[in-house]
Amino acid sequence: MLCARRLGGLRAGLRVRRVSTGWSPVGAAFTVQPQGRRLDWFGERGGLFGVPELSAPEGFRVAQEKALRRTEQLVQRVCATPPGPQTVLIFDELSDSLCRVADLADFVKIAHPEAAFREAAEEACRSIGTMVEKLNTNVELYQSLQRLLADKKLVDSLDPETRRVAELFMFDFEISGIHLDREKRKRAVDLNVKILDLSSAFLMGTHLPNTIEKRLLPEGIRHHFELAGDHVVVDSLRAEAPDDLVREAAYKIFLYPNAGQLKRLEELLSSRDLLAKLVGYPTYSHRALQGTIAQSPETVMEFLEKLSDKLSERTMKDFEMIRGMKMKLNPQNSELMPWDPPYYSGLIRAERFNIEPGLYCPFFSLGACMEGLSLLFNRLLGVSLYGEQPVKGEVWSEDVRKLAVVHESEGLLGYIYCDFFQRADKPHQDCHFTIRGGRLKEDGDYQLPVVVLMLNLPHSSRNLPTLLTPGMMENLFHEMGHAMHSMLGRTRYQHVTGTRCPTDFAEVPSILMEYFANDYRVVHQFARHYQTGQSLPRNMVSRLCESKKVCAAADMQLQVFYAALDQIYHGKHPLRSSTTDILRDTQERFYGLPYVPNTAWQLRFSHLVGYGAKYYSYLMSRAVASMVWRECFRQDPFNRAAGERYRREMLAHGGGREPMLMVQGMLQKRPSIDDFVNTLVSDLDLDFETFLMDST
Repeated sequence: MLCARRLGGLRAGLRVRRVSTGWSPVGAAFTVQPQGRRLDWFGERGGLFGVPELSAPEGFRVAQEKALRRTEQLVQRVCATPPGPQTVLIFDELSDSLCRVADLADFVKIAHPEAAFREAAEEACRSIGTMVEKLNTNVELYQSLQRLLADKKLVDSLDPETRRVAELFMFDFEISGIHLDREKRKRAVDLNVKILDLSSAFLMGTHLPNTIEKRLLPEGIRHHFELAGDHVVVDSLRAEAPDDLVREAAYKIFLYPNAGQLKRLEELLSSRDLLAKLVGYPTYSHRALQGTIAQSPETVMEFLEKLSDKLSERTMKDFEMIRGMKMKLNPQNSELMPWDPPYYSGLIRAERFNIEPGLYCPFFSLGACMEGLSLLFNRLLGVSLYGEQPVKGEVWSEDVRKLAVVHESEGLLGYIYCDFFQRADKPHQDCHFTIRGGRLKEDGDYQLPVVVLMLNLPHSSRNLPTLLTPGMMENLFHEMGHAMHSMLGRTRYQHVTGTRCPTDFAEVPSILMEYFANDYRVVHQFARHYQTGQSLPRNMVSRLCESKKVCAAADMQLQVFYAALDQIYHGKHPLRSSTTDILRDTQERFYGLPYVPNTAWQLRFSHLVGYGAKYYSYLMSRAVASMVWRECFRQDPFNRAAGERYRREMLAHGGGREPMLMVQGMLQKRPSIDDFVNTLVSDLDLDFETFLMDST
């Protein structure tokens, strides 16, 4: 309940600083090879992220025991405190004391190169999780919050942020069924444990390879796959393979149904539905969407159906174009199948726009991109990024860079640790972790936020800096959007700090950064050839941007299909038929390419775990981001007044305000579902004016 989100935690007490002689230009931090920073794992050192206890793996036990003792003190304190604003402050401190260990450990257990640290972090997560389960069933703790929210006069006296945070804590409590009688409460706890176990098992199953006897595959394509004795191992869809037969084989084998995984999915969906009904919701989707922009599954389905209708004609044209390319290259087998669009649409883009990544990489050195981000943030928000030397033991790998985020008048806002480079056993994912959430402390100081950005970029060499493909550059901007959301939020409570907000709002700042990354006026500020200093030509930027619109309707239609499938799975139960039959029917209705018999794509749909009933969020967040871009930044991407409004109306509140109110404040109107749909569809239009200008 109190630490249910994967965000928050770490030591408190950093004071705002105006100047530091240890700060250096951000570009240099990523251009220069680290000197004298090789980590001495055996010498004396400080702790990870500056936490003294974490100088060794054993420190996690010390940190967790300290947090658990503090938790017990705060529980006693809040239960003895008369209801009022102080109740919410103590609840938030309680949440912070747990998160400062659990969320730090959540990152370390997957990212630290040392097994001993990973194992200690895993144990810390389990220990804190046990305490959270205990608090979930603490009736006295629940009643201390209930007394506050049951007193209308007291509730009316609370400021909006405090009231919202109190309601969020109550929502987290009631999800656990604490308001039910003893028997039902035990049932809710058991279901929560079962859902956690099923989620973990299902997630693991989404990545497991499938095997097939070697003799069943045509001899000519066997070498494309891993061989294991008399079997072939297929571990992905091979979507970019030029050979149609390789893609077809990979699709049919990798997506072949696994009975155990099918049973796990059915039990997961059923258990979620039972829990939702037990705590008072008609479906799991109704429970998951409370407090979001969409608010209800009915609104989500209206959004998806209207978007699908608007996309339909464009999608059919895209499929015809892809079919034409397939016929051109393979006239004997021109039927368009689900394994075809990624490969052939890539060929069409390359043929029309000549966007070979190698042509762009020399202009996107990592140091230049980081300087470009700092320049953009400075002009928009008065914020600059500076490199800061970490002390020994503060980082987990010698190539991790530490950035200070500094406002021109407010001083130090927080820290970003950049874990950007490839290494053995590092997860292959680009993501943002909150290590410590911002909050106003009792002594009046502000607890500064600390985050990690994780990418998987190639290392630089003696003669070559780290060069980014256009996709890598856009991902960097996207993840930095999350980081700035965390840095610029100035909430009173860490429970709603930064990205701790509804999923369909959390992706807005990151997707908005993609629009900046694709605007020539922004790119021109930093994209220079690392050898010659030449600026990236405008027509190359235009070609790149326009190429992304090729077959984009079909790509978006696929996302609509996934989102609709997610809603149906988490809608009314019992389901009307098997999950595979529902997949087939939904694919026919929302996508258009035929279902392939004896496949079960839903068993590879890993987002059903973390984004259950909320997969639509990517599309809705993109609609909001597009509207913000059009209304506020398209005319001038460096508009300082618009940047300040963006911070004031959207970034500053984290999850402390209703998301639609934040959107409304930024756009100066309340957008409708039709507005969202029309914005997404108009983004697909080719910019003929730019294209013609660049062609002359």
